[in-house]
Amino acid sequence: MMKKFLISIMILSIFIDSSFAQVALNYNQLFPDVSTVSEVGFNQVKLQRIDAGFQELIAREQIPGAVALVIRNGKVVYEKAFGISDPKTNRAYKIDDIFRIASMSKAITSTAAMILYEQGKFNLDDPISKWIPAFKNMTVLSSYNQKDTTYTTVPAIKPITVRQLFTHTSGLSYGRISGDVRFHAISAKAGITELYTTDKVSLAENINKLASIPLVSQPGEKYNYAMGLDVLGYLIELWSGQKFDVFLKENLFLPLGMKDANFYLPENKADRLVPVLMPASNGKGWEKYTGTYYDADYPVKGAKTWFSGGAGLSCTARDYALFLQMLLNNGTANGKRVLSPYSVFLLTAANQTPELTPTEKSEQFNSLGFGVITSLGEERGNGYKGRFSWGGYFNTNYWADPKTGTIMVLLKQTRFAPDGGSANLFTRWITAAME
Repeated sequence: MMKKFLISIMILSIFIDSSFAQVALNYNQLFPDVSTVSEVGFNQVKLQRIDAGFQELIAREQIPGAVALVIRNGKVVYEKAFGISDPKTNRAYKIDDIFRIASMSKAITSTAAMILYEQGKFNLDDPISKWIPAFKNMTVLSSYNQKDTTYTTVPAIKPITVRQLFTHTSGLSYGRISGDVRFHAISAKAGITELYTTDKVSLAENINKLASIPLVSQPGEKYNYAMGLDVLGYLIELWSGQKFDVFLKENLFLPLGMKDANFYLPENKADRLVPVLMPASNGKGWEKYTGTYYDADYPVKGAKTWFSGGAGLSCTARDYALFLQMLLNNGTANGKRVLSPYSVFLLTAANQTPELTPTEKSEQFNSLGFGVITSLGEERGNGYKGRFSWGGYFNTNYWADPKTGTIMVLLKQTRFAPDGGSANLFTRWITAAME
């Protein structure tokens, strides 16, 4: 029996490897270069000014470097790498570098869940305790004693729903990331993993620990940035009967051609992972980030058992653009349908928190997968109405604009960097170059 199982695994591995080999052969064809930028409505002279802009940010030590990518109508308009990714070796950034995308993982997790939504595996307003019993009878933090970390709670009035996981309205919280000293202590005491780890931690183990601590607010009452997408990743395992990483590979990464997207990197790709840098302690230049909050060996070493739907993925700029292009294509990629147009609408355009973010009074609202610019946001200079976006913990940014068919991906890998508003500047340079 074990022999048959091992043979099956070997066959699956060969299939996956050969599938990625086919993707790799045609990778550049997935995003062909434009013959001239004018064919997709850009001014070449103004686009060239972007180079000087990034060089200035690097010279002023706002960022150590970046990979910058612009796609319009499915074609590459601008793709360049700037700066030094490793000050010890003087290694330059490259356009195929792999980055920890952290919270940019959330949109991929949301999209994966919608594949199962279309299969009828869940309803958006189902209670999550239907599949994870530990979330029954949740409580909400009432008082907290900072001296001894004891606290009191009140019962949650309503159950947490699947929709609330998507929209950060579940009442769940991050610990240290949230900046709330109460939940930093409560989460740490419960042994919850909320970012990168090389320890042997499983989704089931971690999510059940999360269910053991109180909520920060009543479900559905407030927006609170949280580990809801990690819970959603675990639910994807339960709904699909597959490990989360396998489900993503088979249903998104392979179909879209995202050949370098993964939770953990194979040895032959480890040297393409960009180290996280921070301003040097001597006040000049950059050095590797040495903080103890996340494990710097992730995602190359360790147990490789922790699949964080909220923050765990790594990929290249082109990988992420392929994902966004599928959404701009209303759910199709490489001539195949990944999601229905209506599911894409729910992910990218439908206000899922109307009571908390009424569009006429808000510059942005939350869809199931993104922050979306409103009419007011457009008028305030944030971009065209309907543009959807998010960012990542290590200074990664993206947006996709359905009105102009344009995608921006800007990948850096820093902590505590001045930054100089690089994502907003890049956006301004892009829009200034549009005809």
